[in-house]
Amino acid sequence: MVELTSEQRDIKQAAREFAEKEFKEIARELDEKEQFDDRLWKKAAELGFLGVFIEEEYGGAGLGHFEQCLIIEEFARIDGGIAQCMVASYFGTQLIKLFGTEEQKQKYLPPVCAGQWRTGMASSEPDAGSDVASIATTAIKDGDGYVISGNKMFITNANIADFLIVLCITDPQNPRKHGRLSTIIVETNRPGYEANKLHGKLSIRCSDTGEVAFKQVRVPKENLVGKEGKGFYQLMDFFNRARLDGGGALAIGTAQGALEKAISHVKKRKAFGNQLAGFQIVQAKIAEMATLLEAGRSLLYRAAIKLDKGEVDPALIAMAKWYTCEIAVKVADEAIQLHGGYGILKEYDVEHYWRDAKVFEIFEGTKEIEKILIARQLLGRY
Repeated sequence: MVELTSEQRDIKQAAREFAEKEFKEIARELDEKEQFDDRLWKKAAELGFLGVFIEEEYGGAGLGHFEQCLIIEEFARIDGGIAQCMVASYFGTQLIKLFGTEEQKQKYLPPVCAGQWRTGMASSEPDAGSDVASIATTAIKDGDGYVISGNKMFITNANIADFLIVLCITDPQNPRKHGRLSTIIVETNRPGYEANKLHGKLSIRCSDTGEVAFKQVRVPKENLVGKEGKGFYQLMDFFNRARLDGGGALAIGTAQGALEKAISHVKKRKAFGNQLAGFQIVQAKIAEMATLLEAGRSLLYRAAIKLDKGEVDPALIAMAKWYTCEIAVKVADEAIQLHGGYGILKEYDVEHYWRDAKVFEIFEGTKEIEKILIARQLLGRY
């Protein structure tokens, strides 16, 4: 297990206290209403919990992705949906931090860290999810800018973001499929931008998810991130960062919350005249859940620490994302099982851990895609 510094322990404790105080009373109501309370987002920003990996000159804390993982883990321990909303508020800033111009960093990063603007990433389309290289949205050069046309699907913050980073085709004639793509910043108040909220989700119900239509949305050439034709590679570098806090940390926090619920329940309930915690089969389940959780946490922490040292390990990051998300589903499932019939009742506050965990295996790269990435890295390496 990674030994945290005193500063990291303080950050983790502060995040836990914030989540305990602010999330518990409102989480179930937000889940049922499919709404988010912006006051939580703004308070988190005021306390410096958002985009802590962003440099201080751009409004961040100048820390690392590891510290961001510690924060999101504690948020998800209480509620994965609220935690996802926090992640989503700065989702995409990693790409601007890596490839944006100085002007773009000065314009877009400080308002996000301050809780004034929300961002998002628009890559997935109705017919191009995991296969992002097959998108159809185009950005045609026109004078001193681009005209963007197309549709995106399952876009987080589609209806509430102030700007999105959009993956587009800028060079349709390029013989190399990956070389056709670019990323462009699109402010959502531009004419031609339309979004529709998706309702009835299984998971992270308070997080805004929608479909987006770009109907000849005009943006200036200054909104291009980096160079034309580099969009696919930028997106891959972005996911090597976003999959840690926006995948692994969400999953670990969710699993931790589910485990704690299970432990509390079996110590209170009785069966056949004995406390549930006294049965060996129950003890075995708790032991297995805790072991899976610690293995996943160690994998996540190792990947985040290496990244902050400048050692980007795509295979390790993919392992961390896949494994933590899979064990979150398993741990949450066992937590429900240990509750028996009470586990499916909302008032026992455990079923939502499984519902939230399920989507973690799907977004930001399905577990099947993660396994392909791991295999390609290993086979290419050896």
